[in-house]
Amino acid sequence: MKILLVSDTESKYIWDFFCKDTFKDIDLIISCGDLKADYLSYLATMIHVPVFYVHGNHDHYYIENPPEGCTCIDDKLIVYKGIRILGLGGSMKYKNGPFLYTESQMSKRIQKLKLKLFLKKGFDILVSHAAASSINDDNDLCHEGYVSFNNLLDKYSPKYFFHGHVHMNYGKKPRTTVYNNTTIINAYDYYILEY
Repeated sequence: MKILLVSDTESKYIWDFFCKDTFKDIDLIISCGDLKADYLSYLATMIHVPVFYVHGNHDHYYIENPPEGCTCIDDKLIVYKGIRILGLGGSMKYKNGPFLYTESQMSKRIQKLKLKLFLKKGFDILVSHAAASSINDDNDLCHEGYVSFNNLLDKYSPKYFFHGHVHMNYGKKPRTTVYNNTTIINAYDYYILEY
């Protein structure tokens, strides 16, 4: 299965110079947040595959105008073509507003999914906006990662963890990192993955 990951910035390559042949083999699109609703709707229309998304810290306008033709997976554990996908959007709370969570609040969100995680025997992909603590995150409060995510990776050892939020142009941030048995991918701009 080929997955198109998108996050944080609308790719000019995709939006301004779309070539259908380039994306003809894509089976699924996953957004890790902070993209215009129109952009996600455009992807759903042009590529004709499901688009799953979590909220980024700047996605407050989704409340009134969510992306059309797309599915929010925030606070959900869904199964798509046999792949268990857990969605936990938002980022560390650095001001008041929607989709901003303290470490404690993120931990409570995860606790509410405990039964589903037990029944599904874990998950294969974690999709978030923020990174995990000390793995591809940054030192300022806004871009600090969640220890709760580290705990999820330690306990369930998923195959993948997709996130955005920490733009790759913020310094020498890697696109991919391996943490124990989990491949972590920063979805900034866009990235195509063969699952």
